[in-house]
Amino acid sequence: MDLEYAAHYEDFRQEVRAFLREHKDQRPSGSYFEVPRPELSQWLSLQIEHGYWARTIPKEYGGYGAEPDLLETVIMDEEFNRVHVSRGLNAQGPSMLVPTLLAHGTEEQKRRWIGSTLRGETIWCQGYSEPGAGSDLASLTTSAREDGDDFLINGQKIWTSTADTSEMMFVLVRTEPDAPKHAGISYILLPMDSPGLDVRPLVTMSGDLGENSFNQVFFQDVRVPQANVVGGRGEGWKIANTTLQHERSSLSSNAEGTFLRLVRLMKGETVGGVSVMASPVYRDRLMRLQSRMLAMKYHAMRMLTCNLKGEAPGVAGLIVKLQNCQLSYDMASLGIDVMGELGVLYDHTKYERERGYWQTQAFFSLGLIIGGGTAQIQKNIISERGLGLPREPKPAKA
Repeated sequence: MDLEYAAHYEDFRQEVRAFLREHKDQRPSGSYFEVPRPELSQWLSLQIEHGYWARTIPKEYGGYGAEPDLLETVIMDEEFNRVHVSRGLNAQGPSMLVPTLLAHGTEEQKRRWIGSTLRGETIWCQGYSEPGAGSDLASLTTSAREDGDDFLINGQKIWTSTADTSEMMFVLVRTEPDAPKHAGISYILLPMDSPGLDVRPLVTMSGDLGENSFNQVFFQDVRVPQANVVGGRGEGWKIANTTLQHERSSLSSNAEGTFLRLVRLMKGETVGGVSVMASPVYRDRLMRLQSRMLAMKYHAMRMLTCNLKGEAPGVAGLIVKLQNCQLSYDMASLGIDVMGELGVLYDHTKYERERGYWQTQAFFSLGLIIGGGTAQIQKNIISERGLGLPREPKPAKA
């Protein structure tokens, strides 16, 4: 078996390295919530122009327009991670909405929203969970009634990440009240500046850690054109599952980058003048995490291969969120332990490391173990849908 890259792939790697040598200093510093929008858009547009972001998105929708190639994707990720530069924008719009619109959107929806989302000009949030509809999402009660060519939306969403900083929301609402619960839902694109829409931040145990914001969103006769429905009316459950599939896949996107950052931290931190990397206890923990990271990296390649071939990944696609969320938390936990007593500091204190990255990452990844379907729900999905085991019994009704 020949595991070497062909010559044209090595040429491509050199092209990526040349781009990074020339342009890496142009990358914005801070999260995309902190960076001025024009600066973010300029950096993402530069990556699109050279084909290192939105590489396979058609040009007519704002992408680069290349043919899919698994090894090119691997090379780009490896080289960007090597110099600690993020490739593209791992946010809800590019990771979740864009592939959903490519699969189900109208031509007008694709041309209007995909390009601006890829360039970071339009930031999106996801309106799924409600106080009474979390793990059982199909029980949602936020409703939309017809009013001419529009809908009027009433109800409430909760745990809406980044709703306070987004321009748009892709939201699930019940448009067919007489249909069975899975058949009466529609998937709608909604401007966040619509009259009657009220965003209220939720205070969490992590405090004010910048980009990891949760919110409640209230709708009172919020008007939205019926033309903003993705797919057809009542097809929202199918569309939503497309989005969820890409959400879970996106959670395996850059475990390698986090791991390399952890290696850098361990080489830099010292105890009694000796590098933490010299400690056999910490080094053993790091090696265990490395094996899990590599497993997730190659599993992500397997998922990408299935996608390129148009094949359903089956049970292999169901384990990504469960495994990677725990891996992210375990890496952040090691980072905090490596810093010793400084690991409890954040919020830009004097001795803080990396602007509180590891503390923020620990809180955020712990939240992801719960959010987007808890680890327990993920195990039920794997056992029932993937392995064909009996469904979990429902509590008897009073």
